[in-house]
Amino acid sequence: MFGVLAQSGWVQPHIDLHALAPEIVVAGLFVVLVVVDLFLEERSKVLLSSLAGFGLLAAFVPVLTLALFDDRPVSMFGGGYVVDDFSLVLKGLFLLAGYVVVLLSTSYVEEGGYYQGEYYSLLVSSIAGMMMMASSRDLVSMFVALEVLSIPAYMLAAWRKRDVRSNEAGMKYFLLGVFASAVMLYGMSLLYGVTGSTLFTEIQDKLAADGIGSVAALAIVFIVVGFAFKVSAVPFHSWAPDTYEGAPTPITAFLSVASKAAGFVALLLLLFVALPAGKDVWQPLFWVLAALTMTVGNLLALRQTNIVRMLAYSSVSQGGFILMPLAVVGQGVETQRESLTAVVTYLIVYAAMNLGAFAVVLAVARKTRSGEISSYGGLFGYAPGLATLMTGFMAALAGIPPLGGWIAKFNVFKALLSAGGGWAVALAMIGAVNSVVAFGYYGRILREMWMKPAPDGDESPVRVPQPLAVALAITAASTLAIGVVPQIVLRYGNLAEIITGA
Repeated sequence: MFGVLAQSGWVQPHIDLHALAPEIVVAGLFVVLVVVDLFLEERSKVLLSSLAGFGLLAAFVPVLTLALFDDRPVSMFGGGYVVDDFSLVLKGLFLLAGYVVVLLSTSYVEEGGYYQGEYYSLLVSSIAGMMMMASSRDLVSMFVALEVLSIPAYMLAAWRKRDVRSNEAGMKYFLLGVFASAVMLYGMSLLYGVTGSTLFTEIQDKLAADGIGSVAALAIVFIVVGFAFKVSAVPFHSWAPDTYEGAPTPITAFLSVASKAAGFVALLLLLFVALPAGKDVWQPLFWVLAALTMTVGNLLALRQTNIVRMLAYSSVSQGGFILMPLAVVGQGVETQRESLTAVVTYLIVYAAMNLGAFAVVLAVARKTRSGEISSYGGLFGYAPGLATLMTGFMAALAGIPPLGGWIAKFNVFKALLSAGGGWAVALAMIGAVNSVVAFGYYGRILREMWMKPAPDGDESPVRVPQPLAVALAITAASTLAIGVVPQIVLRYGNLAEIITGA
């Protein structure tokens, strides 16, 4: 049959099964979760969390084998899907972050009486979309990956069906997400109309040859606006606080880390591979977005009394720091290298410290049944371990050495100052001021834990389930190790320096 097709001009696409192995394992895990859920009795459905966790770790194995033993890059489907160092680093991040989210979810979902099979199936399918995003080098495959990761996230945000706030969170996230996707897709259609191709390398060549006209500039603006929603950049952040507060807390952690990282991955691929010729259009946009996102996120976080909403605005502000290098990414090859390294490094470090903070929130909420910051009063007196861990995570988010956050911020400022110029220095100064402001709301939590009495004098101990304890251990060890030995994360940031177009 293949001979007949070859004679008619059909060419069999090149498919490297080893290169696709991580995605194949995750897709197989999704199918297994759906099927196994049909045959398990209700009391046995807790096994699904273990199956999901071990499945994600199994998918991490081919990522390691590809990184250690296979020649890269591997280009498939006409250059529209590429497996290189950049994609492997980010796929590893998504899988490990997903594993930690499964640990956070185990007791939460079981004790909440939620449908566990559907929960883990949707979580795994969203991770599959993120992994596809890291290898996409084509507008169509990128949009498909975006929808594969987003649609399950919309449903997971509204997972607490008996909670009005969760329903509201899912609805807001869905409606605004669909609107952002429509804007982005319109921008992509304009870009296709101008260049006649959806492949990133061909788009780059066409724009470099013909220049950036008014239609191409409008397309770039629409695409950036669409992804600005995905990374909750100001002024497209309005969905984040309500969604984060209403969604199940493990899903809030997932959205703030993995989903945000996927949005930044898409931006990096578009800017470096498809749109380097449009730097005069997107660089000023990212300068404004970074400055607004840091400042507005910090100012609104200072006013919050609920810790999840505070962490939501903290996530908005942290996104502003990640956007900073993109405002100078087009100024020379060396600056491009440092900017890409800074963004990837920040995403890895942010995943560890923010997931850890949410793990503490879950542990404390098991006792206090409250999300108010005041409920953390006296935490050191009755749960010194959790208070110490939370102190470390807050200090890391604030960028205080020797914890991991300092190396992330250091690389961002290094990229800006290396670029030089008044605009880069001005943005660095705005970032420095915002770094100081951020300690105001992180320090408020520390003050409650260390200096205030326990609410109602209740100092009974906090029981931490084993999966949650494992998640705390992983995130705490990662945050400390990255800060003390920053070469751990810088090595992976350097591996992702060069994004392959084809």
